[in-house]
Amino acid sequence: MAENPVETLLQLAAGHYLPRCLHAVANLGVADALDNTPQPVAALAEATGSDPAALDRVLRILSANGVFEFREGRIAHTAESLLLRTDHPRSMRSLVRIFGLPAFWASVGELEYSIRTGQPCADKVLPGGIWGYLSGHPADSRIFDEAMAGKAHGQIEGIIKVYDFSIFSTIVDIGGGRGHLLQSVLSEAPQASGVLFDLSHVIQQVAGIASDRLRLQPGDFFNDELPPGDAYLLMEVIHDWDDVASMKILKSVRRAAPSHSKVLLIEAILPDDPGPNWPRTLDIAMLAIGGRQRTLAEYSELCCQCGFAMTRAIGTDAGVSILEAIPV
Repeated sequence: MAENPVETLLQLAAGHYLPRCLHAVANLGVADALDNTPQPVAALAEATGSDPAALDRVLRILSANGVFEFREGRIAHTAESLLLRTDHPRSMRSLVRIFGLPAFWASVGELEYSIRTGQPCADKVLPGGIWGYLSGHPADSRIFDEAMAGKAHGQIEGIIKVYDFSIFSTIVDIGGGRGHLLQSVLSEAPQASGVLFDLSHVIQQVAGIASDRLRLQPGDFFNDELPPGDAYLLMEVIHDWDDVASMKILKSVRRAAPSHSKVLLIEAILPDDPGPNWPRTLDIAMLAIGGRQRTLAEYSELCCQCGFAMTRAIGTDAGVSILEAIPV
């Protein structure tokens, strides 16, 4: 924030223009059009079907915030803009696009509704809420799936590095999407087999990953019986839901979990530090769709109410922590 209080309020009040610029260049594929050689804005505009003068203005505000860089009148990549490339191994292009999708952006515009009522404004804007919307809009759902996969790739290495999965025989990934986490875990634990549990349309999309060691099971974790296992992975699942729904999910896991099993909640924890941080921003995004970020103490209490005791919290260098819990 600026030292001048007027400047601070101006930047906050009009701050929504900056992410819209980022969403737009991600949609246009500007980072993909730029290789390792700095290029004039006109060339990038031609490659992306943009107006040169308008793109220049947008790239200037983004470069002022570290995304792209002007070098002698040409545009060059920064570490941040490289992450907007589709071919980057930890690409964040789809994740950036997700926050700019019309449905998500419309929900942000109604955030005051959530503040007044405590209810998700996405439900006010979108029939069926955000999850109902995605299930009925395949193109946006595909971007969402790509975003979650890209984010997972950036987190999995940190998860694998700090936790020993070799002690388990059967590992169940609840709401595991395309199975990136489970596949990586199984590669590190060759003695184990895995079960990927997710909604039927998700399982249909990843049918090709099934193997002798990886079984696919379609289902709804609110209503269907979960498979037994030695370990249960729930990676950024609980934060999507309020306490009532989260308890329903965890109680479903508890009914399926053998007494010797462990539950691993993988989440971004709200820190005690009052300064700006990503989990606090993400908490407002969750407010809009009906979920919430939680502190370590809140996760511990949630586990306790569902028949688990948290045994330890393991930090990673990937922005998430592994919260280990056991049945009691």
